[in-house]
Amino acid sequence: MAAPGKKDYYETLGVSREATADEIKRAYRKLTRKYHPDANPGNADAESKFKEINEANDVLSDPQKRAQYDQFGFVGDAPPGGGYGDPFAGGSFNFGGDFFGDIFESFFGGAGGRGGANGPRRGSDLEMTMRVTMETAFRGASREVEVPREENCPHCDGSGAEPGSKITSCSACGGSGKVERNVNTPFGRIAQVVPCTACGGRGKKIETPCKECGGAKRVRRSRKIDVKIPPGVDTGTRLRISGEGEAGRGGGPAGDLFIHIDVASDPRFQRDGADLHVRVDIEVPQAVLGTAVSISTFDGAEKLDVPAGTQPGSVLRIKNRGMPKLRGSGSGDLHVHVRVNVPKNLSARGKQLMEELAAEMKVEVAENKGLFDRIKDKFAG
Repeated sequence: MAAPGKKDYYETLGVSREATADEIKRAYRKLTRKYHPDANPGNADAESKFKEINEANDVLSDPQKRAQYDQFGFVGDAPPGGGYGDPFAGGSFNFGGDFFGDIFESFFGGAGGRGGANGPRRGSDLEMTMRVTMETAFRGASREVEVPREENCPHCDGSGAEPGSKITSCSACGGSGKVERNVNTPFGRIAQVVPCTACGGRGKKIETPCKECGGAKRVRRSRKIDVKIPPGVDTGTRLRISGEGEAGRGGGPAGDLFIHIDVASDPRFQRDGADLHVRVDIEVPQAVLGTAVSISTFDGAEKLDVPAGTQPGSVLRIKNRGMPKLRGSGSGDLHVHVRVNVPKNLSARGKQLMEELAAEMKVEVAENKGLFDRIKDKFAG
């Protein structure tokens, strides 16, 4: 529960207390779009709601602040007139969250790399899927994608303050963003270092919050980013565009953008890694005597010699005419699957030639009598 007189940040964002970081982020984005001052000009209630949403997100999106909020119902100093109770007398003391981490930090001054709320933090990585044709995967290409992401507010340059307004060092914490307080625990009274409630752990106080971001320092923007697709990509390939994720906090670096490639099927080819498979139809005389056929590929026509006596279902290979290899050099092979068409309707001359061929090869074939011969046989019986 929130401390008396404090707002319930989970209720503000409309999420449960068990909400994941992604669920909190989605809820925050949805509400900021709804209550942003640009979408509600002159609406004081919407402006107030927008600030509450940013305040709630600032706490719940920060693991350290959220842990303290979940544990004590507030971020910063203890609520007025409130102790923490006696855990052995039915009090409300809670060992959850990051309590022991705070104890050790107070002893060792934060050594060990946990860092404060004002320390640089890397921005979140972003991921999206891009569908491309097999021909694009063969040739490679440059594609422009639109990426929605959080960026430092351009109006205040990420300071959170309206341009021209004063930003002063917090007198309560001396600009450190942290204060020390004594906490009653089952082990005695222990000094604990917590974010300063007067400045929200920022170490600074803003005279007039930025009208664009409401003091959140960040805004939601969509950016068009050029993505280079190298030849040879396949479904499951993941491309990394460094620094094109969400902006970092406190001067930290931006996250990365990861593009997951999905290659569409092609009506002409079947793909197997770097190899391509294609079918070609030839006629019986071509299979018997041999021929040359033209195979259409992504890189132009390719001549293929079909040797005499080629059997139906034979697979002929053209080296290095498959897909480029994404890692390493060279290309896969093109495998040509031969199908022999057996004619269903022959002319009288064609039938005669086939009968002569059967006789020459001394193979038995079905007797093919004319209509007059079939009638004569019927009455003779």
